[in-house]
Amino acid sequence: MNSLKQTEKPWKQALSIYVNQYNQNRVDYSSGLKEQIVADLNFLIERGERQFRLQSWYAKREATPLKSETRARLQRVLRETEEDVVADVRLHSVFYYEKRGMTHREDTITTERLTLIRDGEAWLIVGIERLQDERHPLQRTDISSAGGYMDGREPSTPFMNGRVYSAGSNPRSARYDREAAAAYAERWWDSGNPEFEEFEVDCTNYISQCLFAGKAPIHYTGKRESGWWYKGYINKREWWSYSWAVSNSFALYLNNSTSGLRAERVQRPEQLMLGDVIVYDWDGDGAFQHSTIVTAFDAGGMPLVNAHTVSSRRRYWDYQDSYAWNDNTEYRFYHIPDYF
Repeated sequence: MNSLKQTEKPWKQALSIYVNQYNQNRVDYSSGLKEQIVADLNFLIERGERQFRLQSWYAKREATPLKSETRARLQRVLRETEEDVVADVRLHSVFYYEKRGMTHREDTITTERLTLIRDGEAWLIVGIERLQDERHPLQRTDISSAGGYMDGREPSTPFMNGRVYSAGSNPRSARYDREAAAAYAERWWDSGNPEFEEFEVDCTNYISQCLFAGKAPIHYTGKRESGWWYKGYINKREWWSYSWAVSNSFALYLNNSTSGLRAERVQRPEQLMLGDVIVYDWDGDGAFQHSTIVTAFDAGGMPLVNAHTVSSRRRYWDYQDSYAWNDNTEYRFYHIPDYF
């Protein structure tokens, strides 16, 4: 399904062909190299390797692809001449698959920057750049420019915007509300809550918001390298701890925290419950680059997760369909306790 409107411009017709083929590849995962509209060889090789991997992945999961619906929106045109075009396209893919007699739905949203050139009467896509990529984590240096309190002033009590959470100004409950955390994850899976800062790499910021919605208590220290906190605006700038927004810092905090928000590390995904957390080390080097939250389970009892950066809803937990995944990828499974 392609929602790009047909126009008189031939390059837009090429985009429509690409979206239709993108949609088809979600179901017919063995046909990746047959598309003639794409002339980006690096992209074709990478996608071909991914498509080959998906064949065995679906079989191992006992999952059968059923259908896919891709809605595309042309976000902006950065360059347009008679010979070439550079445009950003948002692709919302709704994927259905069957497992043990149950039909599951998975949503993902990606934005790609496509470079097209004119080839006689036809147009070819010669460059495909994924603008949101799970491989590139938010680093401390990415937010350090906001570090340090202005004018040497440190507010004595944390501020939480009351509109973010109705009980934000009251003492927090000692019980983790898993359903509320999952409901928040469902509400904001495809957009950012405007009450919070939204990062270009937004996965851990989103997970922290979900945990807070589940009544996880803020641990405010006033120091970005410690605690787990988000203060909102101070002197027209946003303030938060590294553990709130950086995946590796978040994992370290969950490892070491003994009060407030804390977690038990478990060995298998089947041990996780609604509202629990998974962090991802794509290269197996001990540094974590991505975070997700459990929002559902498939027919076999395996976790399905929501995430930001590449906005995802009820995606299979191991992310082998991600371009970030490789044979070195390692996971850490965190069970959030029922009581803090």
